[in-house]
Amino acid sequence: MFIETEGTPNPATLKFLPGRDVMGNRGTADFAGAEAAARSPLASKLFGLPGVARVFLGGDFITVTEDGAAGWQALRPQVLGAIMEHFMAGAPVLDSEADEDAGDFDPADTEIVDQIKELLDTRVRPAVAGDGGDIVFRGFREGIVKLHLQGACSGCPSSRATLKHGVENMLKHYVPEVRAVEQVDA
Repeated sequence: MFIETEGTPNPATLKFLPGRDVMGNRGTADFAGAEAAARSPLASKLFGLPGVARVFLGGDFITVTEDGAAGWQALRPQVLGAIMEHFMAGAPVLDSEADEDAGDFDPADTEIVDQIKELLDTRVRPAVAGDGGDIVFRGFREGIVKLHLQGACSGCPSSRATLKHGVENMLKHYVPEVRAVEQVDA
């Protein structure tokens, strides 16, 4: 099994591509700590390594954020070994499926929310996934779109600028009802 490794805009995060589906079309899973990873044998295994601070599972990739203690030179081979061992054993990525949160919005805004989600799915998420992360819709109230950044995008120094100058401008252009975009935690 060959696993490719790519850097991300977040210097603390590396993207691992195992050459097979991780989450496939089941969405994404973001684990900010070992406790949150209990439903994922893969994420739990990665959190068992010293220095792992966050794990994100994408369609065909895994991003791992290190805590800054040991550095990637020591941690990278351990992460590669854990991922390879997991997939070679045929273990599941998740033990259970989580219900995806539809977000907080007024049902009268369903058509607007559908437009926002379509733009996020077709124009934003593929680009963000290329950098080892994801962007998740969390709500729309009074013209303000609430988005949650996951994976390499969580804590990335350029994430706020990407939201304001990229995502916000694009959404305002295509959906006139959008006044602003805000980042939310979870």
